[in-house]
Amino acid sequence: EFHGQLWQGLAIGYRVAKYVKEVFKKSEDEELVAIVENNACGVDAIQYMLSCTFGKGNLIFKDNGKHVYTFYSRESNKAIRIYVKKNFFEGFDDILRKFNNGELSEEEMQMFNQRRKEVSEEILKMEEKELFDVKEVDIEPPRKARLFPSIKCQECGEYFMEIKGRVINGKVV
Repeated sequence: EFHGQLWQGLAIGYRVAKYVKEVFKKSEDEELVAIVENNACGVDAIQYMLSCTFGKGNLIFKDNGKHVYTFYSRESNKAIRIYVKKNFFEGFDDILRKFNNGELSEEEMQMFNQRRKEVSEEILKMEEKELFDVKEVDIEPPRKARLFPSIKCQECGEYFMEIKGRVINGKVV
């Protein structure tokens, strides 16, 4: 309901979050930090199920394009890294390119959606050891969320976070 549809990415995020809930407590504030290496559908499941969000500062995005998720517990000072080790669309490169370019025929779209449904069901049924590689990792404790004053841009007049400001041509922007 939060995401709006169930496809493979959301199924992956659900399985990741479900696994993490067995290892760490759901975050009330910033006790649990999620470091995600993609901005795909699965991150929505992590936000919803584990209460790791950008707004609270306990969701960190690293744009590596990988289905890799690292979780750090401030309470136990432990971290786990979860890697999704299967390519569910192997052999579908041409279909994916056509999908991204809006070039799928109606028949190809039906085939693609059928494959997405099958993959989603497969992910939900797979054994964890088949789906994930999970290992405990040592990481630097992530910074807690910080609050900064807002200042007005001397160019456009809009307020922004002070720490993001720069001086260009003698103006704070």
